[in-house]
Amino acid sequence: MASAESMAVAQKSGQREGASDKRAGKYLTFRLEDEEYGLEILKVREIIGLMDITHIPRTPDWVRGVINLRGKVIPVVDTRLKFGMKALEDTVETCIIVVEVKKAGEALEMGILVDAVSEVLDITAQEIEDTPEFGAGLDTQFILGMAKAKGGVKILLDIDKVLTEEDIIKIQTTADNV
Repeated sequence: MASAESMAVAQKSGQREGASDKRAGKYLTFRLEDEEYGLEILKVREIIGLMDITHIPRTPDWVRGVINLRGKVIPVVDTRLKFGMKALEDTVETCIIVVEVKKAGEALEMGILVDAVSEVLDITAQEIEDTPEFGAGLDTQFILGMAKAKGGVKILLDIDKVLTEEDIIKIQTTADNV
C-alpha cells in the first residue's frame, strides 16, 4: 500500500508533467549577461533596435523610460536592473522586445530592454524542468521552468509575472502621464 507521502510525490510529479506539456512551444530567447532567457513567442509583439528612450523622473531605476512607437507611448523596463544585475552600456546588440502583459484582465504593451536577442526555439515538454527550490524567502513564480536546449539551460520567463501588480501600476501611471 502506498504511503500518503509517496502518493503526494507521485501526484506532484504528474502535475509537473502536465505543466511541462502546457509550457512546451516556441520561445524567443535572449541574453542578459551570460545567461539565456526565453519568452513565449505568443507574448512577443515585435523586436526593435534601440531607439531614443525618454527618461521619466521619479520612476524606479529599472524603468528606463518610454518610447514613441508609431504614435503609441510604450514604457520600457531595463530587464538587467529589474533582475538585480549591474547596469551596462548599451551596445549595437542591445534591443527592445515589445511584449504584451496581462494584468487584471487588461492587456498592456511594454518594452523590455535586453542585451541581445538570440533565436526562436521550439522547446518540447521533455526539455523543460521545474524551477529548482531556492527556499521560502525567494520568489521564483515568474520562472515558468528551465529548458535544456541547444547544449545549455534557458530560463523560461512568465512575462505576466516578471512584473508585479504594483510594478504595472507604476509603469502604467508613468506612461499615462507623459
